[in-house]
Amino acid sequence: MTPLTPEAVRRLTEVVGADAVLLTDAERDTYRDPYWFQGDRTYDSSAVVFPTRTEQVRDVLRLANEYRIPVWTSSQGRNNGYGGPSPRVRGSLLISFRRMNRVLEINRELAYAVVEPGVRWFDLYEALEASGNGDLWCSIPDLGWGSVIGNSLDNGVTYGPNGSDFQKLCGMEVVLADGEILRTGMGAIPDNPAWHVYQRGLGPVLDPLFIQSNYGVVTRAGVWLQRRPEAYAPLYLTVPRDDQLAQAVDIIRELRLDGVIRGVPNLQNTITMAAQFPELLGEFAGAEGPASEETLDALATRTGIGRWGLRTALWGDGPVVEHHLRRIRAAWSAIEGSRVDHHRTFLRHEWGELTTFMEKVQAGVPSMDLMEVIPDFVGHIGFSPVVPLTGGEVRKVVDVIHRLVTDRAGTNFVCAVFPINDRSAIVVSSISFDTRDEKQVSAAVNTAKMLVREVGALGYGEYRAHLDFMDLAADQYSFNDHAYRRFVERIKDAVDPNGILSPGRHGVWPSLYRKADS
Repeated sequence: MTPLTPEAVRRLTEVVGADAVLLTDAERDTYRDPYWFQGDRTYDSSAVVFPTRTEQVRDVLRLANEYRIPVWTSSQGRNNGYGGPSPRVRGSLLISFRRMNRVLEINRELAYAVVEPGVRWFDLYEALEASGNGDLWCSIPDLGWGSVIGNSLDNGVTYGPNGSDFQKLCGMEVVLADGEILRTGMGAIPDNPAWHVYQRGLGPVLDPLFIQSNYGVVTRAGVWLQRRPEAYAPLYLTVPRDDQLAQAVDIIRELRLDGVIRGVPNLQNTITMAAQFPELLGEFAGAEGPASEETLDALATRTGIGRWGLRTALWGDGPVVEHHLRRIRAAWSAIEGSRVDHHRTFLRHEWGELTTFMEKVQAGVPSMDLMEVIPDFVGHIGFSPVVPLTGGEVRKVVDVIHRLVTDRAGTNFVCAVFPINDRSAIVVSSISFDTRDEKQVSAAVNTAKMLVREVGALGYGEYRAHLDFMDLAADQYSFNDHAYRRFVERIKDAVDPNGILSPGRHGVWPSLYRKADS
C-alpha cells in the first residue's frame, strides 16, 4: 500500500476541510486505543479525517482507491477493550464519524429513529427527550458514550427487549469501497416508506454483510425503538455459591423460552459485580494474584451480592410484570439460599425517578457511571466465546477460562455471562492491567491469545475479537480447511479489488495482503 503523500493530504483537505484532517502524533493520539501501551505505535493511523456527510465519505474512499491508501473506519471509537479506534494496518487513514452525529428522523408512530454513525446513545436519548415524546426509549449498553450504529455493527450487547439477538438496526445506507452508495432492503426503492420497518427486501438480505465486515461503510441506519411500558421493574437475583451457576443458567433459559425474562440479562461473578457496587472495589485494589475461593465466598456472603448475580428487568403492563415477578421468584427459589431483590416497580410517568446505574441502564437512560469508578490508568482486554445456553456448557467453559486465567496468568477471574437469546450466551472474560506498564499490557494480550487458542481447541469461538488477535480468532473457524474464510475473502476481492477498506478486520484480508504474506 502507498503511504499518505502530501498530494493526497491536500486533496483530502479539499474534500473535508482543513479543520477536519489531523496529521501530527499529538493530534491523533486521542484517536488511538487508550488501553494499548502508548509507547507502542504498532496500530497507529497516518491521519484522521472527519466527514460530515455521505458524499464526503464517498469522495474519501475514491481518493483512497486512487492512491491505494488503506482506510479504517471508526464511529465513536469507544470500543476500548477490543482496540478502540486504532486501525489493523499501521499507517491507515482513519475515518472518524464523530462529526456525522445527526439524528435524522424520529418516527413516533412506528417507533424508530434514523441516525448517522457518530450518534451516541446520549445523543439519541437526548433527541428523544427533546422531541417531547415521553413514550419512546432505546435499548442501550452499559456506557452512553459509544455509537449506536458502531456498537450494533460490532454485535455489541444492549439490555432492553430489542437487545435480544442484536435486533435493533433496520435499513442501512452504505458507501461501498469504490465510493458507490447503496441502500439496503426496501431502501433500494427510492423514497420507499418501509425502508426502516422491514428487515428484508427482495432477493438476498444484504444488511448482515456489513456487520463486523469490511465490505462497506454504513453512513446511516434505522434503529428500532420501544414504547415505554406501563410498568418497569429492575431486578437483582443472587446465586450464593459458585457451584450453583449451572442451575442458575438452566433456570434463566427456561424463563427466557417462556417469555418471562426478555432482553439480555447479565449474569456476573463477584469481582465483576464489584464495579457496580463501588464500595467493594477496594476489596481487590492492590491485591497480589487472584483472590482465593475462600476470600470470594466470604465477600459474597458478607455483602449479600452472591458468587454470581443476575441483573435483569421486567417491562409491560402492571399485572403482567407482577405475574412474571412471581414466576421468577418461584423458579429462582430452587437455588438454595438465593434472593430476588425487587426494590420498586416504576410506572411510565416515574422514569425520571430512576437513580442507580442498574435502574437506569435497563430503562434506556445512558450514563458513564461504570467508568467513573475505575481509575483512568486501568485498561482491560476481552475474551468472549459463544456457548449454548445450558448449565453444563456454560459451566464447562467458565471453568476452563477460570483455570487458565488464575493458574497460568495469575490474575483474577472476571466474568459475565450474557444470554443474548433464548438458546445461547456470550461468556465475556475481562483481563485488567495498568496501561502505563508495558509488561502488564503485553501479559494481558498474551493471556487473551492463550484463551483464544485453548478454548478454541474445545470448539468455541469468539463473537468479536481484539484488534491484535483478530487473525487468531478467525483461525478457529477452520471447518473444511477454512471454507468460511475463503468464501468471505472472495466477496472481499469482488467488492474491494484494491483492498483499501479496513484490511484485516476480523481476519478478512484482501488478496494484496494475502499475496504479500505468502
